[in-house]
Amino acid sequence: MSDDADPSNPTAVEALHPLAHSEVAITSNLVHREVYTGRGLLTGLLHEPPPESTVPAAIVMCGGAMGGLLGPGHALFHVLGERWAQRGVRAVRIGYRSPNDLDRCAHDLACGVEWARDVGAERIVVIGHSFGGAVAVRTAVVMPASVAGVVTFATQSAGCEVAGALGGRPLLLFHGDQDEILPAEASHMVQAIAGGGEVVILPGDGHLLAKSDEVIIERLDAWLPNVLGLADD
Repeated sequence: MSDDADPSNPTAVEALHPLAHSEVAITSNLVHREVYTGRGLLTGLLHEPPPESTVPAAIVMCGGAMGGLLGPGHALFHVLGERWAQRGVRAVRIGYRSPNDLDRCAHDLACGVEWARDVGAERIVVIGHSFGGAVAVRTAVVMPASVAGVVTFATQSAGCEVAGALGGRPLLLFHGDQDEILPAEASHMVQAIAGGGEVVILPGDGHLLAKSDEVIIERLDAWLPNVLGLADD
């Protein structure tokens, strides 16, 4: 990993100028972490794989403009975290210091990428819902050495004007065709700006993707291993 490619001086975490931090193991494989800063509280939930099966890969997830740690669907971020940790992939769920502040939220997601990287993840996929899609894209653009791919759920296009700088890295965009907040055209627009990627339209589903958990999980089961470098495992 090149120090020239990702923020390193200071790192994203150091640039928070943290006042204090604390963490507790909720279960044997789920850690709750908090970082206190002068500009709000950064929260993380970290799904830890069994040590004997850990692989050098991770997924890092973030919510929409209102924040949150569960994600769309039926707590999809928790489901993905548990599912992929069982396969040896670390998972991090980020709770923003200041929801709906794009730059600050991207900084928070970058901290999650660093947490995964610092414990051995060499290939990381960032995942964001709604507003978080723009957060994920922007974080990937500034962390090319760590972030191998991007997944968005019902993304907005605002804030994704930099998607062309993804440089051809894998991009997977899910969107319901009955989205009552952001039309599916938003995902197609991000795909066009990026110059590639795959848009998966979810028939009959809305902005919270409450009808598509199984479809999303199945598609990610097929897509993530190759992007995370696990296809031959």
